[in-house]
Order: sequence, then structure tokens, then C-alpha cells
Amino acid sequence: MMKKKSISSSKASLVLFLCQMISALDVPLDSKLLEELSQPPTITQQSPKDYIVDPRENIVIQCEAKGKPPPSFSWTRNGTHFDIDKDAQVTMKPNSGTLVINIMNGGKAEAYEGVYQCTARNERGAAISNNIVIRPSRSPLWTKEKLEPNQVREGDSLVLHCRPPVGLPPPIIFWMDNAFQRLPQSERVSQGLNGDLYFSNVQPEDTREDYICYARFNHTQTIQQKQPISVKVFSMDSLNDTIAANLSDTDIYGAKPVTERQPILLTPTGSTSTKVELRGNVLLLECIAAGLPTPVIRWIKEGGELPANRTFFENFKKTLKIIDVSEADSGNYKCIARNILGSAHHVISVTVKAAPYWITAPRNLVLSPGEDGTLICRANGNPKPNISWLANGVPIAIAPEDPSRKVDGDTIIFSHVQERSSAVYQCNASNEYGYLLANAFVNILAEPPRILTPANKLYQVIADSPALLDCAYFGSPKPEIEWFKGVKGSILRGNEYIFHDNGTLEIPVAQKDSAGTYTCVARNELGKIQNEVQLEVKDPTMIIKQPEYKVIQRYGQVSFECIIKHDSTLLPTVTWLKDNDELPDDERFLIGKDNLTIMNVTDKDDGTYTCIVNTTLDSVSASAVLTVVAAPPTPAIIYARPNPPFDLELTGQLERSVELSWIPGDENNSPITNFVIEYEDGLHEPGVWHYQTEVPGTQTTIQLKLSPYVNYSFRVIAVNEIGRSQPSEPSEQYLTKSANPDENPSNVQGIGSEPDNLVITWESLKGFQSNGPGLQYKVSWRQKDVDDEWTSVIVANVSKYIVSGTPTFVPYEIKVQALNDLGYAPEPSEVIGHSGEDLPMVAPGNVQVHVINSTLAKVHWDPVPLKTVRGHLQGYKVYYWKVQSLSRRSKRHVEKKILTFRGNKTFGMLPGLEPYSSYKLNVRVVNGKGEGPASPDKVFKTPEGVPSSPSFLKITNPTLNSLTLEWGLPTHPNGVLTSYILKFQPINNTHELGPLVEIRIPANESSLILKNLNYSTRYKFYFNAQTSVGSGSQITEEAVTIMDEGYSETLFATSPVMHTVRPTFYKVQPLYPRIRNVTTAAAETYANISWEYEGPDHVNFYVEYGVAGSKEDWKKEIVNGSRSFFVLKGLTPGTAYKVRVGAEGLSGFRSSEDVFETGPAMASRQVDIATQGWFIGLMCAVALLILILLIVCFIRRNKGGKYPVKEKEDAHADPEIQPMKEDDGTFGEYSDAEDHKPLKKGSRTPSDRTVKKEDSDDSLVDYGEGVNGQFNEDGSFIGQYSGKKEKEPAEGNESSEAPSPVNAMNSFV
Repeated sequence: MMKKKSISSSKASLVLFLCQMISALDVPLDSKLLEELSQPPTITQQSPKDYIVDPRENIVIQCEAKGKPPPSFSWTRNGTHFDIDKDAQVTMKPNSGTLVINIMNGGKAEAYEGVYQCTARNERGAAISNNIVIRPSRSPLWTKEKLEPNQVREGDSLVLHCRPPVGLPPPIIFWMDNAFQRLPQSERVSQGLNGDLYFSNVQPEDTREDYICYARFNHTQTIQQKQPISVKVFSMDSLNDTIAANLSDTDIYGAKPVTERQPILLTPTGSTSTKVELRGNVLLLECIAAGLPTPVIRWIKEGGELPANRTFFENFKKTLKIIDVSEADSGNYKCIARNILGSAHHVISVTVKAAPYWITAPRNLVLSPGEDGTLICRANGNPKPNISWLANGVPIAIAPEDPSRKVDGDTIIFSHVQERSSAVYQCNASNEYGYLLANAFVNILAEPPRILTPANKLYQVIADSPALLDCAYFGSPKPEIEWFKGVKGSILRGNEYIFHDNGTLEIPVAQKDSAGTYTCVARNELGKIQNEVQLEVKDPTMIIKQPEYKVIQRYGQVSFECIIKHDSTLLPTVTWLKDNDELPDDERFLIGKDNLTIMNVTDKDDGTYTCIVNTTLDSVSASAVLTVVAAPPTPAIIYARPNPPFDLELTGQLERSVELSWIPGDENNSPITNFVIEYEDGLHEPGVWHYQTEVPGTQTTIQLKLSPYVNYSFRVIAVNEIGRSQPSEPSEQYLTKSANPDENPSNVQGIGSEPDNLVITWESLKGFQSNGPGLQYKVSWRQKDVDDEWTSVIVANVSKYIVSGTPTFVPYEIKVQALNDLGYAPEPSEVIGHSGEDLPMVAPGNVQVHVINSTLAKVHWDPVPLKTVRGHLQGYKVYYWKVQSLSRRSKRHVEKKILTFRGNKTFGMLPGLEPYSSYKLNVRVVNGKGEGPASPDKVFKTPEGVPSSPSFLKITNPTLNSLTLEWGLPTHPNGVLTSYILKFQPINNTHELGPLVEIRIPANESSLILKNLNYSTRYKFYFNAQTSVGSGSQITEEAVTIMDEGYSETLFATSPVMHTVRPTFYKVQPLYPRIRNVTTAAAETYANISWEYEGPDHVNFYVEYGVAGSKEDWKKEIVNGSRSFFVLKGLTPGTAYKVRVGAEGLSGFRSSEDVFETGPAMASRQVDIATQGWFIGLMCAVALLILILLIVCFIRRNKGGKYPVKEKEDAHADPEIQPMKEDDGTFGEYSDAEDHKPLKKGSRTPSDRTVKKEDSDDSLVDYGEGVNGQFNEDGSFIGQYSGKKEKEPAEGNESSEAPSPVNAMNSFV
């Protein structure tokens, strides 16, 4: 039987019904019928009852409905009519009831909180949606609270309270540390359902200061952080020491050792508690106990078993989870906490309530005038729900009266309905835990009969099998169905026929004489209609010669026959199986028309072979077994390729076919597997042979299909496992007659190359496809969707035609037809092309930018109207560029960046932005021709980020107990600097680090004098800058204070700035080797590289360099001797290079990298001043004056003369402050030169304490410095500091206090 036509679910949902009574109509789901019948509204889609929305996004309240005629929509808000026309922020989608509230364009989500309900109405009734409660999600900040440190004795229990802010929906709670790592949990330490962290007993390893509770609000994708909680666990040993230090000998002191304790429950408290859960929800019960050793939790249900397959244990068995609970799960659940000292238990009394749920939901009802029917609405719940009815959204008690309607509790009874009785009824089942609302319509139809089965439908069956003839019908009242055979036959009755209620006629055993025409008649009081169908009865398919059992020797050949007989009008297909599976993918298996042949049989070919014959109406099969046995030994055989076939003969010549036969040549001990037939076209391509087809090696004739107007010759090639034979001698030639072309050109396209043309192209036919002489093409075109005639032109055998004067980018219908001297090919199919594109006309509008973070922004725009694109829309391009840095207030030209978004996309992300900068962007639409105009530039700014490291750190003027630090601003402040953080610590002779001291320095300082240091001590310094966002990367350096006279390995006194530790430090060994202060002086094509070196003598240096940012290998230049400078030549002007210096033979030791840029190339017309005569003369005069001055100075020095400054120093000599020579440690005079003068402020000459920012890799710390410096009890530093200030203090840095890292995390996302 043919299947009924199906329709999409969207149309099927138009008519859902329940045959409540025998007289109710059954409406077939026929798409054409459904489109014609009147239909009350049906709600097909709506938003959830409790709808929590993101306050940052537009609110979309869904309401979709179907009906005939299409329904109109209205809304109520908080029980009153909601007039959307009076609110500019609210729109309703076309042909829909869905509301869109525009929050992203100025609306406030809180203003639209409330209860919404949608009504869909047409002339046959009104359907209503659920009450949809709109609430914006909330993620409030943590309330400020003062958290005292938790000091607890080892072995005691502890609860860390989270108390998250109340959010909507409630947040997900988790505990982490300062490094954002989840705190490990176990049977001893775990998180409760309320978010608190429970310790059954604390251990010394629980001591830490960063227990942090986080609340994640998934709806707004935000995370809020509680202040860190400090826990300090006192072990018994340390506690006894503390008590002993504070009590007299006569006092009794000493804490008891850690004692084991039996379990007590931390949560829930008391011995019993209650829990109410709703049917279908997940039941979660929790018990967490304190005790030492850690208690183990066990759960039981009093008077019953825990439900199998629905019970799970979580949180180390502290939580009992039962899914999909029902009333049967009510009862007492006991948790038992046990350790070796005893147990504790708690009983939780669980009551399962139920929100209403359907037993029988009301179903749509379709009736005829005068018929009866019922609507039933039955629901259950705990407590039992109340049932109330509404008609067209109005309580039925106050709805317009309908004499055919009677309400009886959960049932509405309809009696003798009329057409005006059509309506939509709502059933509301509610209790204290929720409600159910269902719409069901009653549709009264008066329709004459219709037969939905197609006219003259053909049914085919096999003789002696049943035949089912369809007569799908509809009418109101329900029509009566009668069947006749033939046009004027009598009505069919009797046991030889079965009449089904859906109109189908069944003939249980169809015979040949059952074939013919059958007529179905449908009639009711409104009319009559009939339809004819045809029945054909076919002969069954049979296997008249079945495959037989075979025994074959290994490596032999076997064949199974399968000869069939079938109805001449059916096309059979034969399939062979081996052991009920597909045949192996092996060329040894050859399937013929009536047989299966297996060549070169092996042991794995053993098995059962089945022949299956299928037609469109029946299927038959037959099987046989193959047994493979060992073959007797045979002498060695020589295998070779077969000899070529011979005696080719053409017979049965027709216009489009011919039969070719041949005699195979010798197979040379390797069976022929197949024959390949090739042909030559002596008319179009003489001498070129083409593959035609191939046949199995057992076949020596074939019927070949031919094309018109070809002069054929054929040859045959035999193939075996060794290879291919030589081709046979060609057959006689056969010239076929000319004919009209059979096919048209392929790959027809229409694409304009200019805005006013259409280029039509196609792939020409091959020579033998022309079917005759005089091949040409008829090219036709017309504008699509315009009532216009075809324009045609006949062209020669080419593959392109250009239509000029077309409108810009309009669709055209195109077809190309082949023709020759004998006529035209069949009518070609039409393709759609487009005339040429032009640039888009308008720019995207309403461009909006949402800055996500300091390096990422999201851009939105409105799509341009498609008619203005004037081409295929390829996407949108966003051009964006940096205007200026907000921290420097200096503009610089930056090349624009472009991002392309494919398709009709209306938003995109802009990555890689620089923090604290001003940007501009515009958006352009792109088609196949190019870009449209740009939208107006949109300005946006990125927020602050963390700064880069300070550009340098120099340490100068070392004295016995002080050092001077100078630094430069970060290269990339990425915001407004708030402060600098300096940390430092001493290093002893074993390279161990001493106590760490930190200081915070105002952002407007550029130098600092650090006092009260130990003499002759090496210190390590860590320095970084801060913005309001956080700390940047750091820079490090080391320096040594001067040793006083007569120093030996004596203990140092600890300075107050060194905190309270009194370490023993010895002389620090030099850090060998060391290459530092790499500096460059670059010109156009060369650069002078210099450096400072500390380490063993007689070291050979090398210089490595390369283009900055390139991944190419470093280039290496060897420095002659032990010089500390080198000139790099052959550089490219205006290029940034990276450079580093290394020492040969010192385990590959190298300096840090430095970056420099060569100067731009100078124009050739510029005059080189160094070649001018006047300049050369001036330089010679200056050099002569300098030489005279040097001679005078040399003479005075040899006479023992001193400068006045030196004379004053000699008169007031103090051995404590005499400088020490660096080479031998002896004291000497001050030099007359200026080598040891401190650097002037702003000097760019690098000192021996300058550090590049690339050298910084340590963590950042703060430091404090001053004469009165000291530490508070909590470890914070109090003291004064001195330092040089810049000429103008930095803006916005009046306070040196850094923001709290906890506050900074409160907006962590």
C-alpha cells in the first residue's frame, strides 16, 4: 500500500483533536486541506513561565500562534492591557506576537519587570499564553564585613561561612586561593550545600591566609569575591611553648595533646529536621560531621530501601541525591556519622508535594453542526489542584452564554452544536505549588465531501497477495463511502472485500482478474464526489534454476547459476551474498547476468552463497554451499599476459547500437578476468582510441550504445592477473547517421563583468556530442520576475556571449540550446544569473561599540538594505585605528587595521587593542565589486591596563650605608600610574637571600636615596609600577654598599630597615662572568655597539644581531681581541634590530637583548656637512685648541699641582670616606676626571647600575625607606623616604596608597 502524504510539523500542529465521541470528525493532515479550513488560534511557541533575563541585553518575550485566518495578537502586563504603541522601546515582530524590548538602546530592564500574557485572536476564538513572569537577573556585590582571623587548635572543627549575596538566579559557590586554584576537598574538608566550608578537624597544613569564597552568577557571567579569610592552626607543641613563655613556674600550664573525639553533626543541627520537595525534582539531603578521626557518613531510609537507579552519593557521601522524586519517596532518612570512638545521627523527615500535572489534557475538538462532543481536563497534584475553565481567555462564568455548552467539573459537554459554537477553551489546574494552562479549541465545520487521494492513482500488487486501494476523504458531516468496479459497475459487497473506516478498500487475495478501474464515491447532505484508481496485478518473481552445492579444488574455478523468471513489466535486480554478508571486495568474484563465478578459489572462499532477486513488489532467494578441498600437486606453470583477441565482428547494426563479438586469444595459464573495449572516431579524432566499456572474461559479445554522426572502429584488449594483452586488430568501420543534438551545453552561467552587461558562458559540446554537422548555440535570456519575452540569438560554436545595456545587478533567466543542421536539442533547463555588480550605495548605520576589556571590543551595526548593495553581499569590513594614548596625550599616525566579517553578520570582535587609548572605527559593506561608503567614524576608548616595566633602573652613589636609585617611566603606562613598588633584600656569600623589605613610592617620584643599609653588602632590588588595575612587570638589579677600612670577616649589625632578622653575612663574591650595559649608537647603515664586562681576563667576545620581531636565526660577528665595542655594518636604514653580546668559552654566556633602530635613508639631494670646507676648517681649529689645553694641564700635573677642590679634600681627609680603588682594594686620591661624578638628573648616559626592562623577571614587592623607618606589629612599614622629584608631579597621584587586590577582584569576570 502506498504511504499517505506527510506534512511538516508546523502545519500538522494546526489541527490536533480528540475523538471524544463517535460522531467527532477526524481531519486528515493534508496540507492543501489544512490551508483551506477555518481554524481557531493555537499557541505554538511561548517564553517560559519564570523568565529571567540579562539586564544588559534586549528582552524577547516569545508568542507564536497559528490559525485560519491568521490571528492578531495583544498583551496584558500585570493584569491590564499593555499598549505597546505608547512605549518607543517595545516593538512586536511582524506576523507574530513576539515582543522585543530594546534595552541596549537606552531602556532599563528593571522598568519592565512584571507578569505578561499574550492573546492570539481570530474570528473563531482566542487562545492565551501562560503568565510569563519577567525578572532581570541580579549579581549584587558582597556586603562589606570585617573578618577576624580564625585561630583554631589542631584537631578542632571549623566552619568558614561564605554568606554569598542574594542573586537572581542564586549563584554557584566555590572556594579558591589567591592563585585562583580550587581548594582541595576531601572527607575531612568539604563545601556544604549552603556554600560554607566545613572542616571535620583542622590540621597544621590548613594554615593559610587566602581562603576565598567566590560566587559565580552565570546569567550575567560575573564572579564576585569575598574578602580572604585567614586560618591559623596552633599545633600542641607551639601552643605549649607560647603558654610557657607567659606563665610563671608556679602556674599550671601546658595544653593537652591532640585528643581523638567522637562525631558530632555540624549540619544539620539537632536530632531531627524536615524537608519538603516537589515531585519530579532532585532531592538533596546533607550531613556534615566533626570528629577525629574524620567520621564516615552512611545513609538509610527508615522502613524502606533507597530507590535503586535514582540514588547517588556526592561530596564524599555527605550528600544524598535522589533524582525524579515522587510521593513514594516521602519518609524518614537517617544519616549516621561514625568513627572509632562512636557515632552520631540525624533524621530528616521528607515530604514530597506535587505541582499540578496532567492526567488528561484537553484536546482540540472538530465537530459538524448538530453533533455532540466533550472536552475533558483532568490533573493531579499534592494538594489536589483546582480546575477552572475559561472561554476565549475569559472565565467561563462571565463568558457569553452558549446553549450547546454545559460545564460539569473537569468536563465540558457540547450538545447539538452550531457553527457559532466555535471557540478556544482554556483549562487551568492550580495548587499552592504551581499551575497548568492548556488551550483546546472546538471548531464547528460544515464542509461538502472531498476526496484527498489523487485521481487515477496506480496501485501494483503481486498475484495472490492483498491489495489496498486508498480513498482518503473529508467532509462535515462525515461522508458515507461506496466503492464500484469499472465506470458503470455495481456497488461492491461481499466477503471478498474489506471496507475500512478511513475509506480504504482491501482485496485480501488479488487475482489477475482483479485488475481494472475502481471508483470511490463520497457523499453527505452537502454534496457528492467520486474518484477513480487503477489496479494492476503482476506475475510473481521465481528462480527457475537455483545454485547447487559445489566441491572445488583449491585454486580452481567455480560457478553458481541463478536463472529467474519475472513479470515482463518489472525490472529485477540480482544480489549475491556470502554467509549472509556482502561479497568480498575481490576481483576474483565475477557476477554475470545469470551466474556468480569465483576465480582462483582459496580456502577462505568456503561458505554459503545466496542469490537474492528483488523487484519493486517482491523478493525471492536461493542458497548453495561451496566446499574447498586441497588440489593435487602440479608441475610449475609459466604464466604470461594473454594473447590479443581476434576475429572481431559487427552485427545487428542500428542507428544507436551495434553488437560486437570476438574470439579470445590464449590466456597463457592465467585466466582472463575481463575484456576492455575501445573505439576510434575516424570522423572527428582519427588515430585516437577512447575507452568504451569492459566485460567479464567469460563474455565474448556485447551490445554497444552509439552516438549519431560518428565513424566507429572497435578493438578489444584481454586482461589477466599478469597484465594486458596487445590490442586486437580494429573491426570494420561503422558510420552512424546524423541526428538532432541529444544534450545541451553544461555549466551555463550568467555573471556581469561591468555594471551594465551580462556575460553568458557555457561549456561547448565535444565533437561527437554534436550528432551532426553545423553545430551552433541558441542563447536566450530575460529579466526575472518581470513579465517580459525571451530575447534570443544564435551564435557559432563558441562558449560566451555578452549582453549589453542591462540594469545593474538584476537577476536574469538564461538558457543555452544546441542545434545542428538537422534541428534543435531538447529544451534546455533555465539557470539564474545576474548582471554586473556596482559599488554599494550606502554605509551601515547605527554603529555601536561595546568595550569588553582593555584589549577587546565588540562592534554592532545595522545591516544595509539589500537593494542598496547592488551585488552579492560578501560581508562587512571594519576599519579601526588608534588615535592617541590617553596616558601620553600625544597623537601618532598608526596604519589602519581591517577586519572582514563574512555574510550578513551584524557584529564582530576587535582584538589586540592597546589599553587606555582612544580609537576610531567605521564600517563598510562589501560586494563582489568592492567596498561601499564608510559609516561615520565612531570614537571609543579602552580602559586602563597594567603598565609595562619601568624603562630603566640605575643604582648610583654607593656609600657605607646608602644607595641612590633612579628610574624611568614605563614605556607603556597603559593608564595613570598610581605608585611604584620597590622590594629589596641582602645576598650573602653563598648567594642566599635575606629578609625582604618593600616600599611604596608615589608615582611622581623618579629617584630615591635608600639609607640605613649594611656596609659592604650586596642587595637585590625588584622594581615595578602600578595603575589602578594592578601591578605591571618588574625590573631587577643588584648593588653593593662600600666597605669601611679595616673590614674583615666580622658580623654586621642589622639596620632597622632590615626588619628583625640578624643574619651573618660575609664578603660577596663577584658574579662572574657578567656582560651588561649594552648600548648602541645607530646611523643609517651601521651601528656602534659597546658593553661592560666583569669576569676572567683574555675572553673573546662575539656580537649577535637580527631584525626585531623576526623568527630568523641570529647573525654572528666575532670581535677581534678583547675589545668592548664593535661596529655592525651593512644594516638597512629605518629598520629595528635586536642585538646581544656573548663571551666565547663561558658556557654560552650572553647579555640581555637590546633593541635599536637605524636612521631613515637620507635623500640624495641633501648636502653632507662633513664634506663642506668651512666645517673642516672649523673642526681643525677646535682640535688645535684642545691639544694646547692638554699640554698645559700635563705640565702643571708633573709639577705636583692640585685643583682647589682636591686641596680642600686633603685638608679635611677622613679615612672613613676615602674612595677605594676597584682593582686592588687600596685607598687612593680622587681623580681629576669626572668619571665618578654622579649622573645629572635626566642624563641618558648609562651608568654601571642601569638595567634594561628586558632583564626583569622576578616578582614585584614594595619597600619603605627612611631614617625613622620601622615596622608595625602586622608587618606594614612606617617611615619617611627622601628622593628627587620630577619638575611637575604626575596627575592624579596625590595618594600613594595602592588599591586593595580584593576590591579589584570584586568585578572579576
